[in-house]
Amino acid sequence: MTPPSSTPDNQLLNARRLDRRAFFSTTAKGLGAAALLASLPKGWSAPDTGASEAPESPDINFGMIALTDCSPIVIAHEKGFFKKYGINSKVTKGANWAAIRDNLSTGSIQATHMLIGMPLASTMGLAGSPKKAMIAPWLLNRNGQAISLSNTFKGKVGADPKALKPFVDQANSLGEPLTFAMTFPPGTHAMWMRYYLAAGGINPDKDINLITVPPAQMVANMKIGKMDGFCVGEPWGARSIADGIGYTSVTTQDMWKDHPEKVCAFTEEFAHKNPKTVKAVLKALHEASVWLDVMSNRAEQCEIVSKATYINCDKKIILGRLLGEIDYGDGRKVSDPDHCMYFSKNGCNMPQPKYAKWFLSQYRRWGMVSGAPDYEGIAKRVMRTDIYTEAMAEIGVTAPAIDMTPETLFDGVTFDPKDPEAYAKSFAVKNLKG
Repeated sequence: MTPPSSTPDNQLLNARRLDRRAFFSTTAKGLGAAALLASLPKGWSAPDTGASEAPESPDINFGMIALTDCSPIVIAHEKGFFKKYGINSKVTKGANWAAIRDNLSTGSIQATHMLIGMPLASTMGLAGSPKKAMIAPWLLNRNGQAISLSNTFKGKVGADPKALKPFVDQANSLGEPLTFAMTFPPGTHAMWMRYYLAAGGINPDKDINLITVPPAQMVANMKIGKMDGFCVGEPWGARSIADGIGYTSVTTQDMWKDHPEKVCAFTEEFAHKNPKTVKAVLKALHEASVWLDVMSNRAEQCEIVSKATYINCDKKIILGRLLGEIDYGDGRKVSDPDHCMYFSKNGCNMPQPKYAKWFLSQYRRWGMVSGAPDYEGIAKRVMRTDIYTEAMAEIGVTAPAIDMTPETLFDGVTFDPKDPEAYAKSFAVKNLKG
């Protein structure tokens, strides 16, 4: 029996295919690609080769918490930047950070607004977090949190936490320790509050009660006398002043200028299976972040994010601190557009590994890990500079270099990212384990 490929009809068909290939090859060399395309029949298109830059999973449900730094995700959704890059976005407000973590882990949301410490804690299975590998290929913002104190301390405790120590000691002598709140045990607000108290000689695990309260519930809880101070992101610091129940001791940018804060996080598994989707999200966030850092856009930003579906707070309360107009509520005022939350400038979005190392050093300092953590390995696994760099290169944005510059916080202690373990051990107030 004659093989199918050698039948007369098939021989003729193969010859025509060879002639067609030779024609295109010769013509392309002689005319150039543009002329060749122009000579093709109307409506002709190249065959689908199977390669596509479209997101593998275009339908993405984003998690967020009612804080001003959710803005890049909300703006990318509301102004069509996600849609531009093929992402059909939905934004879902979470009740608290633990719910956000769990929803990301189970897949009911695929990407989320998250405290920078959360993907670290989940990857490590730390401080009550179920072990689930997560990545942070994008930093959403810098600055924009505050430590608020009850009006009880107004005029007695300003920016220096050392002035708070006598009140802590007095309360303990009466058997009624003071209570301070943060939003998630290994999160940023917990670390800022711990750092602040310890700089004043106060051990957050021994000298006071440190409790967890969702961001949007901070002001209400202090109003009814459940706590003496809290650390949370804006607009709730400004809201405590507007409601007359507290004042700002320090903003977190007073403690560490231009510190990292929130990230856009994914599970490691999702990112591995959907690399084009993740990069599409980052490209959209880039456009939203650049838009947000045009100061004339910030009134519109507040108009959008103040809605009940997002932050649910008066837009005027949100706007002031976004413009660098900070009333501390005790007579101190700052008017400085550089002293505010920002979203894009100064290489803001690069997930620098040194920031993961700083948080790991604090987990070590406070006994959240036993012995030295794997600073290098965890930082590399979670802070995905490779994904960030690839995504930005595809839209012509040059990624900043890896930054290993030491950082000095408001207590004068310098963090050297080359030796985070020595830093963790250097503090007078600490609770090391192992």
